[in-house]
Amino acid sequence: MTVETPARFSPLSAWQDTLAQLPTGVQAKELPFLTQLTLRLRPGSPAAQAVEASLGITLPGPVSAEMSGDVEALWMGPDEWLLVAPDGRQHDLLAQLRSAIGDEFATVTDVSAQRTTLALSGHLVRTVLAQGCAIDLDPRVTPVGSSLNTLLAQAPVTLVVRGEAASSIWLLVRSSFAPYLATWLVDACTEYRGSTG
Repeated sequence: MTVETPARFSPLSAWQDTLAQLPTGVQAKELPFLTQLTLRLRPGSPAAQAVEASLGITLPGPVSAEMSGDVEALWMGPDEWLLVAPDGRQHDLLAQLRSAIGDEFATVTDVSAQRTTLALSGHLVRTVLAQGCAIDLDPRVTPVGSSLNTLLAQAPVTLVVRGEAASSIWLLVRSSFAPYLATWLVDACTEYRGSTG
């Protein structure tokens, strides 16, 4: 008996051409289907130590991200992290982490279908995001490695600063909010069309 894999649809597939035509200074592309696992455990516990040893990383503290490995960890709350990895890693990572945790008190859940990721880069990114976000994205306040849960144009997002001077940012957004956020981004960039710097 053959089991068919269900078709997957990118929440922003219809937006690729529009996002590719944003003004100079803002590049945007969707990174659909990233592996995303929610990890809940007590920091410093045997379960946390087992997970860290298994992944070869240290789970980050408040409002920060660990981005040095193949599996990235984003702080989501006092006892919660979002683990992000390339597409197709869900099953292997779940098995690996559940094996590492064993009988310790912790949970790991596949939430890959819940969000999509919008990758932004360019020298106008901070300026554009400031129109809809209350977080100060000055690199002295929000350096590379920052990971914050916030609202952007009233849409809940996880904002991850990935590059110098906050010019490379990931926005992890629930799939149902993704088209709205893309619409807002296009509108927020309107005044910069034709800008070269």
